[in-house]
Amino acid sequence: MSATASAAVLAVVGAGPRATGLLERLATNSGELWSGERELRIHLIDPHPPGPGRVWRHEQSPLLRMNSMAEDVTMFTDESSVIDGTVRPGPSLAEWAAQFSGNGPRYAPYAEPADPEVLGELRALAPTDFPTRRAQSAYLDWVFRAALAALPPSVTVTWHRATATAVSGPPDGPQRVCLAGSDTPLTADLVVLAQGHLDAAPAAEHRALAAFARRHGRFHLPPAFSADADLSALRPGEHVVLRGFGLAFVDLAVLLTEGRGGRYRTEPDGTLAYLPAGREPVLHVGSRRGVPYHSKTGYRLRGPRPPLPRHFGPEAVDALLAGGRPLDLRRDVWPLMAKEIGFGHYHELFHAHPGRTTGTWSAFSAAYDRLDWYSGDMAALVAASVPDPADRLDFEALDRPLTGVTFATPEAFQEHLRDYIVRDVARREDPDHSADLGAFLALLSVYGHLSRLVASGRLTARSVADGVDGWWQGFFSFLASGPPGFRLRQLHALSRAGIVCFTGADLRIGTDEATGTFTATSPTVPGHTVHATALIEAYLPRHALDRTEDPLLRRLYRAGEIAEEVVTDPSHTHRSGLLTVSPTDAHVLDPLLGGPHPRRIALGAPTDSRAVAAFARPRTDAPAFRQNDAVARAVLRALSTREGSLPTAGSSPVRGASGPTLVSDVREPRETTPRTHS
Repeated sequence: MSATASAAVLAVVGAGPRATGLLERLATNSGELWSGERELRIHLIDPHPPGPGRVWRHEQSPLLRMNSMAEDVTMFTDESSVIDGTVRPGPSLAEWAAQFSGNGPRYAPYAEPADPEVLGELRALAPTDFPTRRAQSAYLDWVFRAALAALPPSVTVTWHRATATAVSGPPDGPQRVCLAGSDTPLTADLVVLAQGHLDAAPAAEHRALAAFARRHGRFHLPPAFSADADLSALRPGEHVVLRGFGLAFVDLAVLLTEGRGGRYRTEPDGTLAYLPAGREPVLHVGSRRGVPYHSKTGYRLRGPRPPLPRHFGPEAVDALLAGGRPLDLRRDVWPLMAKEIGFGHYHELFHAHPGRTTGTWSAFSAAYDRLDWYSGDMAALVAASVPDPADRLDFEALDRPLTGVTFATPEAFQEHLRDYIVRDVARREDPDHSADLGAFLALLSVYGHLSRLVASGRLTARSVADGVDGWWQGFFSFLASGPPGFRLRQLHALSRAGIVCFTGADLRIGTDEATGTFTATSPTVPGHTVHATALIEAYLPRHALDRTEDPLLRRLYRAGEIAEEVVTDPSHTHRSGLLTVSPTDAHVLDPLLGGPHPRRIALGAPTDSRAVAAFARPRTDAPAFRQNDAVARAVLRALSTREGSLPTAGSSPVRGASGPTLVSDVREPRETTPRTHS
């Protein structure tokens, strides 16, 4: 389609869940903010399929699963969403899947997934099941197509199956986006960067470990996306150290066990046993905590939903900011965050399990509201009102369960951690402990409101470095982002089979030049050293603007047109690795301009907005949805005022419900994760 004098053009770099969420908000807000008399052209640029993007694409192992139940995943706003635009509810993954079994309404545009295995899964999917990532891929593909169908006729969308390599243009003029494999750049009025999670070149520590591996013919895998990692060089029986005990470890363990032909069998006593295929390496896993993430709860609330926020919401943040002094996360903010999480916990305990409490909720909550979390009076109130210590919330005990605990032999530690896993799974699958879910919901609320406080610039540099980006992010993931319970039962079985060995807390990695092996030690088992011929960094790449593998961001950074977030005060300087954006409208901060670039916007994981969730649990007022709505409305307003014609690269657009087609088949060679092995 040729350009017209009235056409406005938006280029969106990235077509995964975040870009899809923005497209949905553009469609919903277009009725109010876009005139049907003017054409709007949206160009989506991504080598991976629009909707799922790279992380959730269909082409990955069918063994990999989500760590959320199907009913807890949505891409749509709802009555909890605090937004200026129209709330347009849509189905959760579970509600959308129900149509394929005939147990729910059909959602337009209706089409059954082409993969028969995915279709079979969706037909059998229960709301409390943990779906495969391929099932989520199908849902995201549908969300993208539904967003297309909701656009007015004056808006067209074109997908360019390519990587954006550069963007240029003055702040008061058109922006040109270069695509790999094409000599003709796209020209746009505005550019939105929504690339999602990105690869980064190895840090100095990992480069040194890789050099050791090359010298000795060993294997080293730096932080990588598990689905993309090449693990084929790991030999059967080879001893491998994995540093990291979170979701990346779980995925890697799946790929190196079931992915190599192993299988599980339920024994007569109900326990799970692993039957090796003989192709598995031996996995030695450790981390800072030395224990796996807590498993996800497998039940629903039994009491009413807690009214959140209560103690850490907009009013609490306003009060903190009104103080006029630098804020320390652990001293000034965490007690309010902890009190909010505790409120969710005890609200569910009193309402769903009154037999395990004394007194009434109204009396308890009235006293609770007045007291500080760490005060002696609060401890006395909880002790008097909650007789069983197992029902009380102790964050310090939860955070570091192996602190001060040592074992004389590795075997003794294996038994201890297997028992820990059994108890954790049992608790998280038992609705008698649904207070844990109340705490989890409050944890999500806290996470959503903390980003505003960080954006204010009032937290000390040390608090952002060690608190927000360090301890808090790890603590949140440990409590809220664990695997489904069945994954921990599998881990228990792998340990009993001798395939997985637990190393301990405060893991230390070293190298032994004499033997050419990696070493792993932990104070949990004093004097014990693991020697291994392979080392895997079992966690995702950390966002690092100075080491990003994204060619567009790399060019902008080297040209000085974007900046890394740097938080500094007289006592500390923290470089987060995140791209700085305006906290009010997500415009990229351009150091050469001395402020926001009026035609470039950035959303999602690589930015310092820290509102990273592309899809959310229903009825939680997801921060990313709030940002998507605000940015979509600002984009529509800005584009409606642009005048003149902008030339664009020619291709056939995707319009409305007809669904997307491949309009620009620009392909790149598939990149592999750097690795070395003999």
